[in-house]
Amino acid sequence: MDNKNNRPKGGKNSNWRGLVSLVSWALLLTVLFSSAGDFMTGQARHADSVELEYGQYRQMVKGGNVSAVGFDNEEDILIITPADGYTYTDEDGKLFVYNAEEKTYAIHTWDEDAGEYLPADSDPVSLELFTVQIESNDAVIAFLDEHEVSDIDEDYQAPMSFFTSMLISLLPLLISIVALTAIMSIMAKRGMGGMGGIGGVGKANAKVYMEKSTGVTFKDVAGQDEAKESLTEIIDFLHNPGKYTEIGAKLPKGALLVGPPGTGKTLLAKAVAGEAKVPFFSISGSDFVEMFVGVGASRVRDLFKEANKVAPCIVFIDEIDTIGKSRDNRMGGNDEREQTLNQLLAEMDGFDPTKGVILLAATNRPEVLDQALLRPGRFDRRITIDRPNLAGRIATLQVHTRNIKLAEDVNLKKVALATAGCVGADLANLVNEAALRAVRKGRKLVTQEDLLAAFELVIAGTEKKGSVLTEFEKKLVAYHEVGHAMVAYKQKNTEPVQKITIVPHTQGSLGYTLLMPEEDKTELRTRDELMARITVSMGGRAAEEVVMNTMTNGASQDIQDATNVARNMVAMFGMSDEFGMMALASRRSQYLDGGYGMDCAQETAARMDKAVKEIIDKCYAQAVEILKANREDMDKVVAYLLEKETITGAEMVAIIEGRDPETVDSPYSSTALRSDGIEAPAKKVHMISEKIEAPALPEEVQDAVPTADENTPSDAPADNSGEQTE
Repeated sequence: MDNKNNRPKGGKNSNWRGLVSLVSWALLLTVLFSSAGDFMTGQARHADSVELEYGQYRQMVKGGNVSAVGFDNEEDILIITPADGYTYTDEDGKLFVYNAEEKTYAIHTWDEDAGEYLPADSDPVSLELFTVQIESNDAVIAFLDEHEVSDIDEDYQAPMSFFTSMLISLLPLLISIVALTAIMSIMAKRGMGGMGGIGGVGKANAKVYMEKSTGVTFKDVAGQDEAKESLTEIIDFLHNPGKYTEIGAKLPKGALLVGPPGTGKTLLAKAVAGEAKVPFFSISGSDFVEMFVGVGASRVRDLFKEANKVAPCIVFIDEIDTIGKSRDNRMGGNDEREQTLNQLLAEMDGFDPTKGVILLAATNRPEVLDQALLRPGRFDRRITIDRPNLAGRIATLQVHTRNIKLAEDVNLKKVALATAGCVGADLANLVNEAALRAVRKGRKLVTQEDLLAAFELVIAGTEKKGSVLTEFEKKLVAYHEVGHAMVAYKQKNTEPVQKITIVPHTQGSLGYTLLMPEEDKTELRTRDELMARITVSMGGRAAEEVVMNTMTNGASQDIQDATNVARNMVAMFGMSDEFGMMALASRRSQYLDGGYGMDCAQETAARMDKAVKEIIDKCYAQAVEILKANREDMDKVVAYLLEKETITGAEMVAIIEGRDPETVDSPYSSTALRSDGIEAPAKKVHMISEKIEAPALPEEVQDAVPTADENTPSDAPADNSGEQTE
């Protein structure tokens, strides 16, 4: 938004000062280059020229030894062409005889013994005779005419004054400067930058939103109640600062929004713009970085200068890690990014708390930010925008389906259950894909089938309708997928099976088994749950070996997933017998790929690999044992899957229990029953008093633990540790 009142005063004066400075430098450089050119020209001339005194020149003319005279008005000299046979003796006694036909001089050397000049024994040379012009051009011409020197360069021009020559030299430059100034003025009027930098290089390219021009409010953001609560307080401070300053509270200077990509950090910042009804400056961290040194710092100064003029206001910097990375001396020097960060720190320190300038920033890499940027007084609040829970996903789906025509059978709870771990951007894409599918099918409404099919489209891609599998390949894929499903169904601590398919899909899979959680769980996982997850991943390879007595590359992704879980158990979760609760690695990027770096010696890392292999081997052996024990049921499910190509978890259960799978009504039903209640978002932790039985210890550990009879005094108070709170 172009706000004329926000433009800096005195901009025209700044433009004129810049223009005068530019012209002054141009004049100085022109004089220097002109002087240097004259000096170099003179040096080149003197290298093969002979300068005569003006009196010698006049004697040559009077003696008839001059055939032509030329004018060099730039250097104010006369160039003399002698007559044929003219002789010139230099300081070394050499005699130069001029040959008019060849315009060269033959060199004769004096012989002391013979008392005469010897004939020329070297190649002729070219010399130029000149003298400084003392008289005017008219006087020189009159003198030459008097002595019948007819060959005169009459096309001479009167020598120009210094100022005239400078004007001619600078005229093209002045025209270019005027044209450039006019272009910059037009660009400045159209908001494209001006003389403050070439093309606006030094100006901050922040988008300015006023009132609700962003079109987004808190009603458009769902699943982030805690973040909205923190930002609502900031907005209220901007609207009603009196009730906060009355008690002595100060306005927070900044709030840092952190979280995985797609969780809605930028959307939440736009919602703040819609709710605050104050000027809102939005800029990306990459906008501060240019190829010119000092431009980023200049843009930071310009941004906060404009913000202070319209305070109270909000400044939002997206992807602040671009300029806020931790400073170090590994690369050496003070680069452009570091200068920009230093300027940002200085501007944040210069905030006037009474003006109400608040800085919002978003990043998904908070671990790389400089500690000076994160300290209180700069970013006072750190607001985590995490993946939404079940209730948050339902609310997010409701927001994204407001303008979508839904059929009566749509149950957003089932979709939310299937999309555990998805962020707001994933859910928005899912709803859009469902709407596109409904249009392709020729329907006017989006059905439940469209939503769940869109979810499968996101995780597995579209079906490969042109793929043709042999009977052996279909059987192999069927046993692989049923192996996953059977291991998941026969174990505790696993998610229910919803769907099994052997239809190839575009994302590289010839089939897949879909597990759907029946309730929303936190990130907390027990060791048994992690072991069960690895065992389920091993179910496909185990089925290949148990039934088909072979191995395929179809288990590569399963092996990768199982290895990652096992490695985390050993390196970070303290769940290995050998290393115990020793951290062997630390997480590097929490909100991106979730990778970590090793913090142990190479020998320890080698032992860790052995511990990981032991966990995977144990889970694989358990998967093989489950499939061997349930081989008959697995064969029945595979036979039905080969016939239908896609079955549900409930149909698999019906086959195992001896019921007719055709009696299963719902096309999306899993191996477990779902409850109808949905818990509200966990805004507070509720404490409960409940007796929790400790798990039984191994026998060798029990023998080492002293009993109460041996160590507890008779007058000791009773142990109430069995009653714990959660």
